Amino acid sequence: MNETTSKKAGKTDSVRALTRGLAILRHINANGAARVGEIARALDIPRPTVYRLLETLEEAGYVALSPTSSLVRVTRLAAALGDGYAVTSELCQAAGPVFSAYAAKLVWPLDLSVHDNFSMVIQETTHNRSPLSIDRAMIGYRMPMLRTSAGRAYLAFCDDDERHHILEHLRRLGDPADLPFLQKAWLDRMLGETRASGIAVRDGGEFRPQTSSFAVPVLAPDRLLGCVSMIWIRSAMTTRDALELGQTPLTEIAGRIARALKGGD
Repeated sequence: MNETTSKKAGKTDSVRALTRGLAILRHINANGAARVGEIARALDIPRPTVYRLLETLEEAGYVALSPTSSLVRVTRLAAALGDGYAVTSELCQAAGPVFSAYAAKLVWPLDLSVHDNFSMVIQETTHNRSPLSIDRAMIGYRMPMLRTSAGRAYLAFCDDDERHHILEHLRRLGDPADLPFLQKAWLDRMLGETRASGIAVRDGGEFRPQTSSFAVPVLAPDRLLGCVSMIWIRSAMTTRDALELGQTPLTEIAGRIARALKGGD
């Protein structure tokens, strides 16, 4: 192979790598997050090549691998490639190290969830490494607003217009399981108690009868970003004991995530 042919081959390889890298970025951005195997299958790119390109994209700051799952997400640098996913990705990147720091201390599983289309969707979790979890594969799991602590915390701390919009939609859907929690007396009491204490509780056997949970909001100065929850087995611990164990750490976790997004710790 002469020098000209060699240069052309090198240029072709570089263009192909760039094209594949951009295709991977578009795929992750379009889906919000993706695993290496999913990317390889969807784009028909060999898995070792996907790994190599993701390493390059991560070094350049365009993607981040979740420290608590095998998901890859876009970063702020790639925000222009999509609408809201980069914000969620940034939130998850902030939550991952904080979850890791507290997971051993609390042991019970933690979730970070965000509001999406009238549900709370789990974006980061320690279920996969908590020895006390009875659930697995929770990333992407959609949870109801009224029957989960995360949904209740979100409703308590989102703005009035958003809360009204969510509740009206749930009333129109008319899910029988939601009806007791759409009663004005229950809603007013839940919202008032949650705002006063800073924490929402699910401990009546609703949604998942085997577990209870509580959640706190992750608040930025100008908006509600999501909620952090701790989940425990109802038969193993009372709500009072769970709050004594986890309320302060959970509040610290939410605060550290919010500060990390502002460039703090």
